[in-house]
Amino acid sequence: MIQSMTGFGKSMIELPDKKVHVEVKSLNSKALDLSTRIAPLYREKEMEIRAEVSKVLERGKVDFSLWIEKNEASQLATPINAEMLSAYYKQIKQISESQSIPLPEDWFTILLRMPDVMSKVEVVELDENEWIEVRKAIADALGQLVNFRKQEGIALSNKFRQNISNISSLLAQVEPFEKERVVKIKERIVDALEKTVSVDYDKNRLEQELIYYIEKLDVNEEKQRLTNHLNYFIDTMEEGSGQGKKLGFIAQEMGREINTLGSKSNHAEMQKIVVQMKDELEQIKEQVLNVM
Repeated sequence: MIQSMTGFGKSMIELPDKKVHVEVKSLNSKALDLSTRIAPLYREKEMEIRAEVSKVLERGKVDFSLWIEKNEASQLATPINAEMLSAYYKQIKQISESQSIPLPEDWFTILLRMPDVMSKVEVVELDENEWIEVRKAIADALGQLVNFRKQEGIALSNKFRQNISNISSLLAQVEPFEKERVVKIKERIVDALEKTVSVDYDKNRLEQELIYYIEKLDVNEEKQRLTNHLNYFIDTMEEGSGQGKKLGFIAQEMGREINTLGSKSNHAEMQKIVVQMKDELEQIKEQVLNVM
């Protein structure tokens, strides 16, 4: 069964000091176009993440996000960089003594406002056990997105089947007008001859010319090829995912046959039917761009 390229998945795991969120979104694209936003702690695993996303999703414009939500307990106090504060204090005290300037009463508050005092850069290494849990969250989010794509694929498949059925029904409506068209063409030619030619004409030669003219307007081959393309489209859908480009090519071939049918129709009712077929085909072409 075909899959859509549109999808969404999200997952969350709770660790002792934080929650880790994973979110993946995808839209249609000719190839895999992956953009990532990854929390600094897990950035060293970006290549591994990209490889996993590429293996599972194959195609689409994909946005991958992985971020950390710290627990309230870990956010109660902002870490103070004691080394930085001490360095600022020494500088201020030295300037105060050398310039005979008394320290301000709120000198401690001033120190706390100095750059980088209220943050301490800590090098945190990623724990492998933690990464195993995060990988499970990534796999879960990707799995949800794939399920979303499958559901969308079912809806697309049903829509395509309806469009194909409508084109097939319209094609069957052409036949009565084909026979009527032959009679009208003959009447039109004979009527024109009788009005413009004052001498008798060779009726056998007229029949030969008429047969030649009708053969040029014959649409049986176009009808047969279009029927084959309609069947091939359905068969290709049932082959599984990854058939989007192939379905697009088949739709193009269907369009060629419908256009030729229209150019050969030479009949108002047949041309109306061709317009309706084109409308159904355009719906297929629009939606097939979203098929994996």
